[in-house]
Amino acid sequence: MSQAAEMACPHCGGKLERFGLPEAIFDHAWDFACFNDDCPYYVRGWAWMAEHYGVRASYRHRIDSRTGQSSPLAVYSPSAFRSSILAPEEQS
Repeated sequence: MSQAAEMACPHCGGKLERFGLPEAIFDHAWDFACFNDDCPYYVRGWAWMAEHYGVRASYRHRIDSRTGQSSPLAVYSPSAFRSSILAPEEQS
């Protein structure tokens, strides 16, 4: 079983997906995130970001693959980072 298959989002219980990171921004190749659009953390993030920062954005639960630390992954749309989800054959 892969490391990603063993990890679940603490907000919804959904499977965390491994996704590639832009090399220009991050100093490591990939992290894990919850891409469940019904996750309460993600859903309430839209209103929270609008209320506190006046922006149309939200966040997804993310785990740093190097440290295991969780933090928000800022997203500007429901499709943000989805194209970076690694296929199972890329996860080895």
